[in-house]
Amino acid sequence: MTVSSSPMAPEQLRELLSGDARRVAPQLLGSLLTHHSHEGTVAVRITEVEAYMGPGDSSHPDPGSHTFRGPTARNAPMFGPAGHLYVYFTYGMHYCANIVCGPAGTASAVLLRAGEIVEGQHLALVRRPTSKSALDLASGPARLATTLALTTADSGRDALADPFELRLPSLSAPVFSSGPRVGVSGDGGSAEYPWRFWLPGDPTVSRYKAAKVRPA
Repeated sequence: MTVSSSPMAPEQLRELLSGDARRVAPQLLGSLLTHHSHEGTVAVRITEVEAYMGPGDSSHPDPGSHTFRGPTARNAPMFGPAGHLYVYFTYGMHYCANIVCGPAGTASAVLLRAGEIVEGQHLALVRRPTSKSALDLASGPARLATTLALTTADSGRDALADPFELRLPSLSAPVFSSGPRVGVSGDGGSAEYPWRFWLPGDPTVSRYKAAKVRPA
């Protein structure tokens, strides 16, 4: 697939990312995130994202956010400057990657939920040998982080500087759909927080799953 992306100066891109994560998130659809590593280069076209906001005592409290109960060593990058990575480990086996948004000191980020490998497909297959097809290589946040070789060691690193590169789509306003976030329990996963955004009809978008209700 031919992908058209727009090279934007890092300072301009950082200014854009410094906005409200709920507005930034759909603008990241169709963007390219590239990681140049010693193994080679892998680039992903982002097709699905989720916005996450701040602590319970902030101006935009988000019960689904890792920052809802306040700052910790783990979520510290979400309070940092826009354009940096926030990578966390979940379920004892998976990494998930976010792009930090908003001004420094105001916690928010955009979770990279799914994408299409547009460069380095062979390397992505080596990293995800269980994939059944090229379409599911990065179809899900853990899969996407795996194909880009992102781990918690990358949390806090600048996604706008080498060895990473972020390019926005040439079309500034892609057509997108929105709805509740995937797997978020409680109020944060309800229709009151329709902060998941995706490219409708794209085969790499992950399947929606509501959070499992845990017994009291």
